[in-house]
Amino acid sequence: MPIVKNVSRAVSQLLQSSGCGCGISIVPVRCIGVSPRQVASDASFHSVSFSESDHPRVLITGGLGQLGVGLAKLLRKHFGKNNVILSDIRKPADSVFYSGPFIYADILDYKNLREIVVNNRITWLFHYSALLSAVGEANVPLARAVNITGLHNVLDIAAEHNLRLFVPSTIGAFGPTSPRDPTPDLCIQRPRTIYGVSKVHAELMGEYYHYRYGLDFRCLRYPGIISADSQPGGGTTDYAVQIFHDAIKTGKFQCNLKPDTRLPMMYIDDCLKATLEVMEAPAEALSMRTYNISAMSFTPEELAQEVQKHVPELQVTYNVDEVRQAIADSWPMNFDDRNARRDWGWKHDYDLPELVTTMFSFLGSDSRIAQAN
Repeated sequence: MPIVKNVSRAVSQLLQSSGCGCGISIVPVRCIGVSPRQVASDASFHSVSFSESDHPRVLITGGLGQLGVGLAKLLRKHFGKNNVILSDIRKPADSVFYSGPFIYADILDYKNLREIVVNNRITWLFHYSALLSAVGEANVPLARAVNITGLHNVLDIAAEHNLRLFVPSTIGAFGPTSPRDPTPDLCIQRPRTIYGVSKVHAELMGEYYHYRYGLDFRCLRYPGIISADSQPGGGTTDYAVQIFHDAIKTGKFQCNLKPDTRLPMMYIDDCLKATLEVMEAPAEALSMRTYNISAMSFTPEELAQEVQKHVPELQVTYNVDEVRQAIADSWPMNFDDRNARRDWGWKHDYDLPELVTTMFSFLGSDSRIAQAN
C-alpha cells in the first residue's frame, strides 16, 4: 500500500526533524483490513473486544422509537446501566435522559458515528433507526436516506471495529407474491414499500458482510409489535396499539384496516426477549443470519372482541386507509418461525388474552377500566 507507506515515511521524517528532543515514538499508520471502506485508523485509536470485558458495550441507534427505550432498560438490567448507550437525533424525555447514558447520534453522519463507537469502546450495536411503512411511503427520499444510506454507514463501522451488529427486519420484507400462510424464512421477497425494500436490502447486505468480511450480523424479522409505553409511530400494524389508548380515553376506536385483516403480532416483552436471546446465542448455533419470529396472529375484529371483554362499551368502527390496507394485504398472515425455535430456543410468553390483559394493566387505572372490571 504505497500511499500509506509514503504518509508514514513523511510523518517519521517530520518528527525526526523536530528539535524538541522529547523522544516521541512513531506509531505506524495502518489500515483496518476488514473494513470495506479501508479507513486508516489514527494513533489515538483504542478498542476493546467483547472477550476482553465482562459485559458488552452497547450502542442503540434510533433509540427513542417504539423499541429502543425498552431494549435499553432490558440490557441495562443484564449488563449494567453505564454499559448501554441510547442515542437518537431527537431530544429525550427527562425520564429517558436520566435513566442511563444518552447521546446525540445521526446515522447519516459517518464520522460522528464512528467517533462514538471508538470513544465509547462499543462492542454491540443495535441499529433501530428507520422510517416505518406508512411514514416511509409519504416521504420516500427520506426513507431511502435513513433506511439505506444510514445502514451502509452502520455496516462499514461495524465491520471496521469488529462489532456484533443487530438490525431488525419486518413482516414488511415480504410482498404479495410471497407465501402468506405461513411465510417461511426463505422464500420469494418482493415488497412494494420503500420500508420493505430497505429491509430486504438490510438482510442481504448484512449476510453479505458476514460472508465477505466476517461481520457478526444478526437479524430478526419482527411481526407487528404492541407495547404500552409508546405511542403509535406510523406503522401499518399500529392500530393494535391505538385501540388500547382510544378504549381508555374515549371508548371509541376507528380502525384503518378491514376487520378480517390477519397479521402476525407480538407483545413487546417477547420481542425484546427474542432480540437479546439471538444476540447472546453462540455463533455456531445459528444456521442463518435472518430469522422469522412470531407469537400470535389475529385480525382487528378478534382484537376488538378481546378488548371488549375489558371495556364492554367500546365502540369500534372501520374507516379503511387504502394505502395501509394495500400494505397489509401484501404481508404475511402467519410467520413460520420453526428455525428460531430449533436453533436458539425461541419461545414466546404472550398470546392474545395475556397481551390484552397486560396492556390494560399498564395503561389503565382509568375509571372506565375500573367500572368495566
